[in-house]
Amino acid sequence: MSAQGMDPEKTAPFELGRGEDACLLLHGFTGSPWELRPLGEALAARGLHVRAPQLPGHCSTPEAMLGVCHRDWEGAALHALLSLRDHRRVFVAGLSMGALLALKLAVDCPERVHGLALIAPAVRLKGPHMWLLKRLRHHRLLERVKPWVYKTGTDLSDPTVLAQAPILSAFPSARLQDMWTLQDAVMEALPHVRCPTLVAVAEQDHVVDPAGGRLLVRGLTSASQVRFISLKDGFHIIPRDKGGPLLSSEVGGFFDRLRERDVGAGDWDPTPLCPAAG
Repeated sequence: MSAQGMDPEKTAPFELGRGEDACLLLHGFTGSPWELRPLGEALAARGLHVRAPQLPGHCSTPEAMLGVCHRDWEGAALHALLSLRDHRRVFVAGLSMGALLALKLAVDCPERVHGLALIAPAVRLKGPHMWLLKRLRHHRLLERVKPWVYKTGTDLSDPTVLAQAPILSAFPSARLQDMWTLQDAVMEALPHVRCPTLVAVAEQDHVVDPAGGRLLVRGLTSASQVRFISLKDGFHIIPRDKGGPLLSSEVGGFFDRLRERDVGAGDWDPTPLCPAAG
């Protein structure tokens, strides 16, 4: 196929700030570090060293997504985490599919992940047709009928930001299999997550079901601390949308509190289901 690639300048990986503590930012499926730049800048301003890599197959052309799978994304996330090994504490914040990768890191490397921020986690893709496709995934019906999924935009409520957004014009429908595999792996591993975790959803998300965030909260039974916020303003790409400043404040404050004190195994946020004001 022939389709337009993404703007390499906008989608470039970035590194910001200095500090003893670091935060790894993981972007979403078909997305790029651009999605997370405002959050990265806010965290760097709080004294964190921030790193936002590109996931394999992303930030380029639709064809680049043909040769990758979820193992490549997991491997890249692990490599990025290990590259921050010299820091005192490392936090991981992920958007959408990036939140699933962040959870995997917390399970696989519990000694290296000191806190999580799961933003619009892609636990459940929205819509009855996506539920049905997942149920029928072993028949690979979608791949035979519709090998490419075309995109004309992204889920942002702010028209100015939407006009500036780099967009991957298409992706192979086969990559949804990888998303579903990650979803299943994360839900199975959820009780093994022990680090403090913040979960943030957008009430008006058109890509993932916000109820999936609450499902995560209920499943994080071993986490030392859990906080849940529900944002009234903005759509799926929360860091770039109208709820972005509030999200940055919440995530920054959460990580700041973890940096200021060690969280004991028995600590639990007494109001994990209190929504943040939109």
